[in-house]
Amino acid sequence: MTRFSAAFAAVLLTCASAPVLADAASHAADAERFLQLARADKLAVPVYAQVQQMFAQRFAETGAGKDKQAVLETYQAKANTELDRAVGWDKLKPDMIKLYTSNFTEQELKELISFYQSPLGKKVMEKMPTLTAQSAQITQGKLEAAVPQVNKLLADMSSELGPKKP
Repeated sequence: MTRFSAAFAAVLLTCASAPVLADAASHAADAERFLQLARADKLAVPVYAQVQQMFAQRFAETGAGKDKQAVLETYQAKANTELDRAVGWDKLKPDMIKLYTSNFTEQELKELISFYQSPLGKKVMEKMPTLTAQSAQITQGKLEAAVPQVNKLLADMSSELGPKKP
């Protein structure tokens, strides 16, 4: 009789877990759909651009001529390959899906998807990069006024703490 009980329990657990697994798959699919709408696969683009700019700047600092442009392009391509290995969308996507499924219910993701498919949601996605950049500029401008005071506070704290101990 115990074999029967164990087998019955196993079947019961399997049947009970099937909807949970289906729900998890559906939840993950909704997170992936939202991430597509939110263009999350483009999150690392600024990183790539910044690295490309670093190589271009270093190239310019060396004073290398146009005849060495191919060297720059070769190293930029190698840098892109390294970035792909670290932050390519295929590397980020599983973690991003986990992040969104752990922070939003399946219903919330469905609502986000619905919003981002609406005309207003599409407008938000279109305007967000510009709004984010302009917001950063506004913040940076306001922050500049605090820099002298913060630097003075750092200096005052350093003075109060005394000389650096060996």
